Amino acid sequence: MYELLFWKYLDEVYLNHHEVYEAIDDQQEVEGLEELPITVIMNRINSVFSTWEKVDENSWKNPNGKGAFHVKTTPQSVKIDCYGTEGKTMNLLVDTMAEFKCPLYDPQVPERYDEMTE
Repeated sequence: MYELLFWKYLDEVYLNHHEVYEAIDDQQEVEGLEELPITVIMNRINSVFSTWEKVDENSWKNPNGKGAFHVKTTPQSVKIDCYGTEGKTMNLLVDTMAEFKCPLYDPQVPERYDEMTE
């Protein structure tokens, strides 16, 4: 499994990314994060992956190859657990979340890929 996490800071707020990750993982609200349009984001993911088999409300699997992913959300975050998912698919998920100005936090590295760390 490979985790992809996304959130958006409020203006002028910049927190310890790993502490934010841990709070999100514990389903805690984090002061300093924006509320996200979760329904719109889920609809967009569903649209982008419309050719994939929808396993349940929050899970997709590739009917023509490798990979599956599951989306967990809080009002402030989107966490995507990828299972055997190819890099190009993960990049598509990252690009989809970039449409909502939510950069990737990769807890495996750990690094957040936003304009302040580039």
